[in-house]
Amino acid sequence: MAGLQRTAVAVIGQEITHLQRSGQIQHHMRKLVGLNYDEPTPEDINSVPAKEDQLVYIKQGQEAMRKALNMLEEKDGWNVEITQSNGDVICSKVIPGSTKVFRLEAVLEASPDELYDLLFVRLEEMHEWNPSIQHIKVLKQVGPETIVTHEVSAETAGNLIGQRDFLTVRHSSKQKSRIYLGGASIKLESFQPQEGFVRAEDGPTCIIIEALDKDSRRSRFTWLLNMDVKGWLPKSIVNQTLPRAQLDFTRHLRRRLTASTTLG
Repeated sequence: MAGLQRTAVAVIGQEITHLQRSGQIQHHMRKLVGLNYDEPTPEDINSVPAKEDQLVYIKQGQEAMRKALNMLEEKDGWNVEITQSNGDVICSKVIPGSTKVFRLEAVLEASPDELYDLLFVRLEEMHEWNPSIQHIKVLKQVGPETIVTHEVSAETAGNLIGQRDFLTVRHSSKQKSRIYLGGASIKLESFQPQEGFVRAEDGPTCIIIEALDKDSRRSRFTWLLNMDVKGWLPKSIVNQTLPRAQLDFTRHLRRRLTASTTLG
């Protein structure tokens, strides 16, 4: 989801630092120095196709959600990776193509509508409560349920692995007591990767937010994480850090919800 995977980049940076200190990884990559992120210009934003082509993005978002939900519906092949004392559980499975995906299940003290507001409507504010994100920009609002976004991860310590950016179509759907958020990476000729950033890829991925019984103040939160960070990072390290990234994001989200309750 938009911004959700960016925590993974920060966690991977910590893992790389640890491994380098212990001599397990050689300094064979060049360190990026003096690279600054350039925010999208009005020309970049306007370059997203006009209304007559917006149906393409809506279909891409819907298709990404359909594929991600199909992965979640397949009950076989899931293995428990992490079980937390607060009830959070992360499972993983290998899908065709040797890609490993992760499913987090948690209960959050917020209504589905509150979570939808934070994770979709107010997406551009996510960097205010998630330190792994430097920037999220909605490039195009494609109808009420679909958006095209550009996201940039925050720098890690020493910028050892470089920053990632993501160009993604996001789609949402509200159905009775459930809210679905789905998405996948897309390509735009007019919005190529910037120098010094690795264009990572999301998805198909999704989040399911469901009211817990009749208690509208609590929600069951299911998140399928499916991401390719690209670059030189060994797959074994990525697969170790992605579930930790899910836990980190959920922790930041809970803090944000607690702060909202206190202020409210």
